[in-house]
Amino acid sequence: MATMSNLAFLSLIFTIFISTSNAISQCNGPCKTWNDCDGQLICINGKCNDDPNVGTKICKSNPPSVPSPTPTNTCRPSGTLNCNGGDGGGPSSCDGKFHNNNERIVALSTGWFAGRSRCGKMILIRANNGKTVTAKVVDECDSTMGCDAEHAFQSPCKNNIVDGSIAVWRALGLDTNLGIVPVTWSMASPERWALGMLREYSRALGDTSNAISQCNGPCKTWDDCDGQLICINGKCNDDPKVGTKICKSSPPSVPSPTPTNTCRPSGTINCNGVHPIYRCSPPVTSSTPAQLTLNDFGEGRDGGGPSSCDGKFHNNNERIVALSTGWFAGGCGKMICIRANNGKSVTAKVVDECDSTMGCDAEHAFQSPCKNNIVDGSISVWRALGLNTDLDIVPVTWSMV
Repeated sequence: MATMSNLAFLSLIFTIFISTSNAISQCNGPCKTWNDCDGQLICINGKCNDDPNVGTKICKSNPPSVPSPTPTNTCRPSGTLNCNGGDGGGPSSCDGKFHNNNERIVALSTGWFAGRSRCGKMILIRANNGKTVTAKVVDECDSTMGCDAEHAFQSPCKNNIVDGSIAVWRALGLDTNLGIVPVTWSMASPERWALGMLREYSRALGDTSNAISQCNGPCKTWDDCDGQLICINGKCNDDPKVGTKICKSSPPSVPSPTPTNTCRPSGTINCNGVHPIYRCSPPVTSSTPAQLTLNDFGEGRDGGGPSSCDGKFHNNNERIVALSTGWFAGGCGKMICIRANNGKSVTAKVVDECDSTMGCDAEHAFQSPCKNNIVDGSISVWRALGLNTDLDIVPVTWSMV
């Protein structure tokens, strides 16, 4: 059973405004409580209207001129970040299973969960940055019990929680360090439900870690596309059902060039499949094409052992990188400049090697060898570049400072 997570586990509270099955009044319709109003509307002076705290413009003709009063005796909403087999406590109550955090899934507070009646249903979550995501209800965020093993010894949830996987947060482009983030949500329309189920089915067909295409980039399924983009006629583009304008003026994405033929594999290694071994990398220039990947330099994380430059683990708030073996070349402590396709750049310090010759052992976190064109950056580097960490890998260029 999922419960409200402790902030130490990056728990995040959402303020949410729900449309319920009894919400029948629309703009300027009569109401006594918020649950009498449709969608994101709230009850103000006996009539359903826009919520000025959210900034909706549903009732454009007569927006409220004063802030809504503090609600009394009404159920006002919130949500958390939940982890597979971690702060969520026991398995999901809908199917008795733990779930992969790459799934876009949520747990709802007891009142919204409604005695399992929403198991498997799709909800549409909207962030204040304009992004939306469809997520599947798989569990209850228990508002009635807590402080036992089933609830991970945590306090009961509040009655306004949407407890989302990290995939939900990333799809919304939210910073998990914020701690508290307001959103709105509603039950997904049949069309959005079908789209969400198709996305979940596509995701279940295989590993989506290589879903890197942005506007106009090549795709075969939705999971080849970034964020809210979908695959239309072989190219990633805005979803007309959502009405986003992400690709309004974006140029087609261009994959980074294949490493030059002067650097050839020196052999292969059988590690999570057969991979080439590289002891070299493409030449470093004033604008060296590379693939930026996301690394956690903390102890026990996906970075494996301590950094080879200083024998230490590092805080991910540092702007630091590991370079493929050929580029690393003993360059400890040197500064490099990384440039993203969005025009942003950042300076980062080289603290480790992204080993292109070995892998699948404890020192390498049991991962495959790096390719020979990798800049493996901390989350701080990604954020400075304004990149969505859900992408996992994006084309960049870099040079020595």
